[in-house]
Amino acid sequence: MASPTCSADQLAQLFHANTTDASGAATFICDQFAAISARFTDTAYAVDSTYLLFSAYLVFSMQLGFAMLCAGSVRAKNTMNIMLTNVLDAATGGLFYYLFGFAFAFGSPSNGFIGRHNFALHKMPSALFDYSYFLYQWAFAIAAAGITSGSIAERTQFVAYLIYSSFLTGFVYPVVSHWFWSPDGWASASNTGNLLFGSGVIDFAGSGVVHMVGGIAGLYGALIEGPRIGRFDHSGRAVALRGHSASLVVLGTFLLWFGWYGFNPGSFTKILSPYTSGNYYGQWSAVGRTAVTTTLAGCTAALTTLFGKRILSGHWNVTDVCNGLLGGFAAITAGCSVVEPWAAVICGFVAALVLIGCNIVAEKVKFDDPLEAAQLHGGCGAWGVVFTALFATEKYVNEVYPGKPGRPYGLFMGGGWRLLAAHLIQILVILGWVSATMGPLFFVLHKLNLLRISAEDEMSGMDLTRHGGFAYVYHDDDESNKHGIQMQKIEPTSQT
Repeated sequence: MASPTCSADQLAQLFHANTTDASGAATFICDQFAAISARFTDTAYAVDSTYLLFSAYLVFSMQLGFAMLCAGSVRAKNTMNIMLTNVLDAATGGLFYYLFGFAFAFGSPSNGFIGRHNFALHKMPSALFDYSYFLYQWAFAIAAAGITSGSIAERTQFVAYLIYSSFLTGFVYPVVSHWFWSPDGWASASNTGNLLFGSGVIDFAGSGVVHMVGGIAGLYGALIEGPRIGRFDHSGRAVALRGHSASLVVLGTFLLWFGWYGFNPGSFTKILSPYTSGNYYGQWSAVGRTAVTTTLAGCTAALTTLFGKRILSGHWNVTDVCNGLLGGFAAITAGCSVVEPWAAVICGFVAALVLIGCNIVAEKVKFDDPLEAAQLHGGCGAWGVVFTALFATEKYVNEVYPGKPGRPYGLFMGGGWRLLAAHLIQILVILGWVSATMGPLFFVLHKLNLLRISAEDEMSGMDLTRHGGFAYVYHDDDESNKHGIQMQKIEPTSQT
């Protein structure tokens, strides 16, 4: 049924014949309705923009979580270095995503491979995007760069961080996000005119686009650099180089947990979208459900890791539990909006097993990643892509991705093989693209002696050799002498 319209001619017919100015009265009433309608439209834009901006702030707060997690996971002598790289990931990423990245990712109209418009936010805002959308997508881009920085921590030259971070946020990551998130992308679920296998790839918040890209880039960086000095002994056995602060690891984990509520639910980009007008159930319900599935996957992964590592090592290790929790979050990120809460429990359980398995393999092949970033984000991210293709429900797929009825959905939910085929292609093309771009970049940096620091600097710690001093002040000789305090070494005494 067509929506009713308000016109002077229509309303004039309803007035009595002796009405002095029926047309004038009708025009006045219609103007009032038009003004009210415009205000409702303005309010809808304001609500959705506020929701997206708040989500962007939450995702950006994850940078602080990354910084604390990285700082706690490295040795104290490299704390200033890893903190500085996290700051510059955000700063460098901001400039290069503004100049190039956003245009490559979402510049429309474009071809299926790469965007071609809106460089340096030219012609923004538009009917397609507002500034809030740029800010939200920038926060995602620097998250991918932050993942990579953890893999190559404690042994990488500072200039290498600047080069790879610029390249990743300005080109490599935007191209991938264009493929799977832009309405023009060749595998995007929003490209209703040309859907891959009739479905496109349902990677809602980026298990593949963000986590796999960052994890695979870190994999190549760590492989080309080689392990840290002392990580494996002369016989090839692994030696634990533990981070200096479990407190910072836990703090960073909780900050990331908090920020993930902008990362996953915020990926709807708007909240005021009724599925059936005048009903209690709408996109706001889907936002809430997405937050619940995110929570359940992380919690399940944390508990699975706790008991799994206890069986393997005999210890209750808080750092392992934190990494397991984050692995569950990375896995559920793709399907968080289109799966039932019970399925999120399965996602988290398997994600923990994937992480544990990847860490065992990494140790066997002498692969050194101080934050387990390649295993966590790459391995668990890939599982999340497959999980979505298995457990996505028909109802939620059609609600979250409208405009194309009869889409394929999860294989285990009766939706056939087509969505799984699309998602397996996603895994392969991300692996190929990042391998073809970030792999050669790290290799060239290595050949130019711009990648790894010297053995002497590594043994001394980059805080002292590259950043002017340690992050922590353990003692101050001048102050102690001023106050007459002297530290003396007390020799142990022996008794017969």
